[in-house]
Amino acid sequence: MLSPAAIQTFAETGYLVFRTFVGVDLCERMRAAIQEQLASGDGPVEYEADVAYPGSPASIDAEGGRTVRRLLKAHGRAPLFAAWFDDARMVEALGQLLDGPAVQARAHHNCVMTKQPRFSSDTGWHQDVRYWAFTRPELISTWLALGAETPENGGLKVLPGTHRMQFAPERYDAKLFLRPDLPENAALIEGARYVRLSPGDVLLFHARLFHAASRNHTADTKYSVVATYRRTDNLPVPGSRSARD
Repeated sequence: MLSPAAIQTFAETGYLVFRTFVGVDLCERMRAAIQEQLASGDGPVEYEADVAYPGSPASIDAEGGRTVRRLLKAHGRAPLFAAWFDDARMVEALGQLLDGPAVQARAHHNCVMTKQPRFSSDTGWHQDVRYWAFTRPELISTWLALGAETPENGGLKVLPGTHRMQFAPERYDAKLFLRPDLPENAALIEGARYVRLSPGDVLLFHARLFHAASRNHTADTKYSVVATYRRTDNLPVPGSRSARD
């Protein structure tokens, strides 16, 4: 059970970190499964070239064009991923934060994020809920670090409290990233915090929380297992991408 202080921290900042929540052995088994799937090419993937973010290869056919950004549909890729996404401790904690029974929204995230050394990209300040369609924008993502996550290898940084704020349309660019050139956005970004994680740490963050990450500047690939959860009565809009569980 989460303490009242932890629930209050999440309500105020929009994120929470569970330290050493997952054992080293499970992290190592997940890493081995990921590396095997990357080598085999099994299952759907998203390439860095698909997103066209700063640092991405120009196309699939360019050098590094088939650098994998995400292994998609992770819940069905291996039993150990499904077991993690359905972990009773995590689902209970999410239910406390959402103030009701929680369930995975498999249409979103439900993936393994890989940030590779040479051809990874920079992700600007954004809210995950920007392209999602639910009755309410009250969703929470879980981010399991399978290795160290730092500013150097593209670890996440967040803007605390922004999940409770409203932003005028002109503060976003055409792709719904926060525009850093605007003085009001630049002032907000000055308050960014890096979320440093160790293997087995889990970051929980609200779908409206602004977050960003740089490319990987180290020699080692970074792996994270990511899922999104909603309250059971917070249904996706019929016909939307969010309804394609």
